Amino acid sequence: MAGSIETRTAQKRTRERGTVSMGLTKRVMVLCSVLVTLFFSGTIVMAEDFTQIPVKGRVTMVDLGAKKCVPCKMMAPILVKLEAAYEGRAAIVFIDVWENREQAPRFKIRAIPTQIFFDEQGQEVFRHVGFFDERSIVEQLSQMGVEKPGSLGQSVNQGS
Repeated sequence: MAGSIETRTAQKRTRERGTVSMGLTKRVMVLCSVLVTLFFSGTIVMAEDFTQIPVKGRVTMVDLGAKKCVPCKMMAPILVKLEAAYEGRAAIVFIDVWENREQAPRFKIRAIPTQIFFDEQGQEVFRHVGFFDERSIVEQLSQMGVEKPGSLGQSVNQGS
């Protein structure tokens, strides 16, 4: 009888752990869904009228990548955060070059993701190929005369 009680207690603990794990998994999935929805819904300027890129009269960072590229996906939450933080002061633009293939030769990219920084006159100032962390993007924008936003708080990703 004691073995039966121990077995039932162990089974109950296993079910409880599974429920906690399922709850955490669901929360993570919801958070990821929200981030993906924000990214694809246009929180970041999803350029469709490419003739307006770079944005005249405003420092512009263009991230050329693809929604299915792994380092590009890693940058998505950083771009969402920076687009909100720099609203009205700098343009943060994402162009999916797998969906808009004509933009790759226009911007002369060889690999994705590629970030290109343009000054207010639309002249290229800096180019980076590969994953670019938040701190480095903020520093580059700062070097171009765009004031660092105070609303950034905790960085999304400090690694490079």
